[in-house]
Amino acid sequence: METDVDVRMRTDAELIAAARRSPERFAVVFDRHYARIYAYAARRLGRDLAEDVASETFLVAFSRLAGYDPARPDAGPWLYGIASNLIARHGRAESRRYRAMSKVPPERPAAEIDVAGRLDAATARGLLAAALARLAGPDRDVLLLVAWAGLSQPEVATALDVPAGTVRSRLHRARREMRTALGEEDAL
Repeated sequence: METDVDVRMRTDAELIAAARRSPERFAVVFDRHYARIYAYAARRLGRDLAEDVASETFLVAFSRLAGYDPARPDAGPWLYGIASNLIARHGRAESRRYRAMSKVPPERPAAEIDVAGRLDAATARGLLAAALARLAGPDRDVLLLVAWAGLSQPEVATALDVPAGTVRSRLHRARREMRTALGEEDAL
């Protein structure tokens, strides 16, 4: 009889294969990845929509267990890909969020805190939010999967089911836009 510790030591691919026969095994995959998927969705859409997107990500994943590639031991990129597709459905909400963030005035810092540093950070946040709102959805997905989800370029290619070269070109465009937004055109 397999113990809980034994189950938790298995790869995501092994758990997904087992979940096809015993659906309760998918709970371990959920426990491993839910917090990160939720955090990613919250950064992109805000907390209001993040729980719905994160939950729906796992519902979709569960419904697609049969199509999971068992050669991929980590389900993270697969789950981020599902989440990115669900987030794309909320594209207007995401763009509105970034536009609103770009217009928020800097907070008034306490006197003992480095005022210049906080104002610079608040200004940069607004500029970056505005640039994120302007990015094409596929470019934004690639940039944020790398920057916020911490995926490598090959993992992003897997997550979005696009060639690695497409990921590289989208990431290059997105980074160029971010540098331009920060006034760093010379850094190109």
